[in-house]
Amino acid sequence: MNAPVPPVEPKPAASVLLVRDAPAGAPEPLEVYMIRRNRGMKFLGGYYAFPGGKVDPADGEPTALARCRGVEAADAERILTEHEGSPALAFWVTAVRELLEESGIMLACDDAGRALDWSSPRTAEAIERCRKALMAGEAPFAELIARESWYCDLRPLRYLSHFITPRSSPIRFTARFFVSPLPAGQEPRLFTEETSEGFWIHPAEGYRRFLSGAMKMAEPAEYGLAYLAQFAALDDLWAAHRDGHHKFQGIADRIDVLWDSFDWKQNRFPGLSS
Repeated sequence: MNAPVPPVEPKPAASVLLVRDAPAGAPEPLEVYMIRRNRGMKFLGGYYAFPGGKVDPADGEPTALARCRGVEAADAERILTEHEGSPALAFWVTAVRELLEESGIMLACDDAGRALDWSSPRTAEAIERCRKALMAGEAPFAELIARESWYCDLRPLRYLSHFITPRSSPIRFTARFFVSPLPAGQEPRLFTEETSEGFWIHPAEGYRRFLSGAMKMAEPAEYGLAYLAQFAALDDLWAAHRDGHHKFQGIADRIDVLWDSFDWKQNRFPGLSS
């Protein structure tokens, strides 16, 4: 008999749930930005997801980590437990880089941590210039932002969850998910290198579409939408993340914020399925 094939080693990855307040009078208080992966992609082609991707080795290099502000390396190690390979802070760098690649949103500040003027046409031009160079592989991300005298602003990112692709999958990731508010003065854009759609959606509406089969998504997106749908305001969401700890993991943990008695699979988010 043939020996069982060992599971593929999962690659580290990071994604971002970009959120904003919904317009006045909207049926839900929050909106989250989602993308649809191109159908031809090997991993989850055609699925709806959040901007993200694998951790590049350069994301964990000292030059990249030195261009981070708002989260110290030691704090990142305490927040992200049980990770191997890249330094924990590399996941934050990946989150910033992937958000730029897939949505054109740049989380950056100056050396002193001061916010940039995102309303300035020169700043918008610099973001576009940086993204084009990044997608062309002109230089590592850290070098490109150094050219603009930028630093990764990690303060908006809040750690949310950890998912590992099932052992049976031929392509596997150990992915960390973060939540971030939309930076004032910026707006995500659709880029078609890897995505076919990019849009804002109310979390509960996205979850209802998932349940109806209208939006195909993997567990991280399903759980992320259902999690966000339970908050009545953006301030409540940030308050829940002051502790810096993850809120759910894989497909085993129940949410442990405000809903201590909530049973994920039994309840299936009553009120969101109708």
